[in-house]
Amino acid sequence: MAIRAIRGAVQVDADERDLILEATAELVTEVMRRNDLTTDDVVSVLFTATPDLTSEFPALAARKVGFADVPLMCATEIAVPHALPRVVRLMAHVETDRPRADLHHVYLRGAQALRLDIAQ
Repeated sequence: MAIRAIRGAVQVDADERDLILEATAELVTEVMRRNDLTTDDVVSVLFTATPDLTSEFPALAARKVGFADVPLMCATEIAVPHALPRVVRLMAHVETDRPRADLHHVYLRGAQALRLDIAQ
């Protein structure tokens, strides 16, 4: 069993608590679904948010969709002037036998523009 990292991001419509929770829950759920994972497969998840998202911690959304015993951490993304605004990113570390090439990175809503090479 190997530890692999899965990336993802979602753009949030506005800096509002409910919108951050909704978008993050959608992102986490899609990462799990597209990679056929359960929370038992997840070692940890690191969330980042752009500096313009301050209404809620993205990790709370993961807790609400079943990540009660998974270590989660939130951080602020670097404030690069030309960066896409209102983005929550994640990097999930998972245990899997699947090769890196078979993992599905998930970029939703406007965040697809961040990684057109791997967005699915």
